[in-house]
Amino acid sequence: MPATIAVSESPKFRRAPRPAVADAPASTDAVRLNKRLADLGLCSRREADEWIERGWVRVNGQVGVTGQKVSPQDRVSVDRQADAEQARRVTILLHKPVGYVSGQAEDGHRPAVTLIDARSHWRGDASRTRFAPTQLRGLAPAGRLDIDSVGLLVLTQDGRVARQLIGEDSDIDKEYLVRVAYGEVTTDVQAALPPAALARLRHGLSLDGQPLKPAQVDWQNPEQLRFVLREGKKRQIRRMCELVGLKVTGLKRIRIGRVALGPLPVGQWRYLGEGESF
Repeated sequence: MPATIAVSESPKFRRAPRPAVADAPASTDAVRLNKRLADLGLCSRREADEWIERGWVRVNGQVGVTGQKVSPQDRVSVDRQADAEQARRVTILLHKPVGYVSGQAEDGHRPAVTLIDARSHWRGDASRTRFAPTQLRGLAPAGRLDIDSVGLLVLTQDGRVARQLIGEDSDIDKEYLVRVAYGEVTTDVQAALPPAALARLRHGLSLDGQPLKPAQVDWQNPEQLRFVLREGKKRQIRRMCELVGLKVTGLKRIRIGRVALGPLPVGQWRYLGEGESF
């Protein structure tokens, strides 16, 4: 019998949609309460710990405690106050320029989050959300984009989004446009590259001692490849290209799942809309 997730009936809190019971993990073993909440897609483990500490999670009617283990038969309920706080957390889509690192500052380079302020908020953003400094608290990149690369970078306060994009079981694809050179050849690279090299890019390469998942790799034009990947090893595309004799001269991420970079200008950002999802 799977675990049941209910929502407190206290009228002062807004009801939010919850996953169906069928979404519960199939395991019959007891797991930590924060893991159960995360496995059900309600929040991240870190957020679950915050909810538990605030008394917003109950197990069989009793207030849950940090580190508590629950079985599939236990009835877990979450106070709607957690939903109210979660609804205030934002996810931001940034068109990262060259020269910024995705995460913590390193080697004198600024992190991408420093680009997020009211002045760089794209005027074409259809969201009704307005920028506030509190939105920078806990705002972290959900995935990497190399310092020499540009394009779509997701920064979020929402652990559910982070888990969806970079969790161990994430299967969301990401699309890139990659300008390449082959030795001294910088024009009509498509004609110079052996077909077998393109086939290896699609499947057959290994990095860090592990085989890579199959990738979609096609020519966008004679000097530019289009990659679609379902994994994200460090500098993966650049290293894949090196293995077949290609040098990346430009790399741009244009899509993550169902969310495209679109017309968002370089160095500007917008909110993930209410009707958007990865």
